[in-house]
Amino acid sequence: MTSVESEARKALNRLRRALEKSRKELTSLTGALRHAEGEDFPTEAYVEAETRIQEVLEFADGEGRRLQAKVLQAGGLEPGRVRRSGGG
Repeated sequence: MTSVESEARKALNRLRRALEKSRKELTSLTGALRHAEGEDFPTEAYVEAETRIQEVLEFADGEGRRLQAKVLQAGGLEPGRVRRSGGG
């Protein structure tokens, strides 16, 4: 793996962690505001925000798979033929 590929993988991992943290913070905010605002809470807006975070997470996962496939192909391996062992 080249340093460019390594940096891309690290950046994807950082993005994923940031998105996971964003999702947790959104959940906390939702709970606090729902309690404070009651019926005035904009449920649909918060559901939409959660959906958007999930879409970006799925994008990051897809980019991770794409990067892995490129690295494997560059090394002369077929992406679908490589399996991780169970560690036993």
